[in-house]
Amino acid sequence: MTRPLLPLADAVPAERADAARNREALLREAVRMVAEGGTSSLTMECLAHRAGVGKGTVFRRFGSREGLMAQVLDLSERDWQASVLGGEPPLGPGAPPWERLVAFGESRLRTTLLHADLIRAAGDATGSRSAAASSFMALHVRHLLGELGVAGDLPLLATALLAPLEVPVLVQQVDREHLPVERVVAAWVDLAGRVVSARADAGRR
Repeated sequence: MTRPLLPLADAVPAERADAARNREALLREAVRMVAEGGTSSLTMECLAHRAGVGKGTVFRRFGSREGLMAQVLDLSERDWQASVLGGEPPLGPGAPPWERLVAFGESRLRTTLLHADLIRAAGDATGSRSAAASSFMALHVRHLLGELGVAGDLPLLATALLAPLEVPVLVQQVDREHLPVERVVAAWVDLAGRVVSARADAGRR
C-alpha cells in the first residue's frame, strides 16, 4: 500500500474556498476605498469597519497594512492583465498589433499614474512593479513588436519602451514638471512609432 506523502515543512497550506472568497471580498472593498479616498484612506481598521468584520480578521488575512496594499495592487494587476489577454480590443485581442501597442502604452501609463501611491505603499519606495508584472509586460511588448516585423534585440527594445511607463519617470513628468498627461501619452506613442519604423526598416534591408 502506498503511504500518503507528508506535507513539506515549508509548504504553504491551501486556502479554504470560503476563506478565499472572504479575502477576495475584503480586497474588492479595499479597492473601492482606494478609488474613493486614495491610499491614505485605507487602514486595517477602516477596512474592517467598512467590511463589517473584526480588525483581527483583516490582520489574519493580510498580516500588515503593507501586506494589504501589496494584495490590493496584485488584484488590480490581475484585472489589468486579464483585460490585455482577453478584454475588448484594441487593448485586448482582435486589433492590429500597432493599435494594440498604442492601447497598451496608454493604458499602462494611465494605470501607473492612478496607482503610483499604491505601488509605493505596497513596499517599494522606488515605485517598481513586481517581477511577475514586469515580466508579463515585457513578454507582451516583445510579442507585439514581433508581430510588427521589428528586427533587432526585442527584449532590450521592449525594455526601452517600458521604461517611460514606470512610476519615477511619470511622477517626475506629471507631478513635478506638470506636463499634461495627454502630452506624455503622445510622446510615448511617438517613441514607439520611431522604434517600430526604424527597426522594421532595418529588418527589410
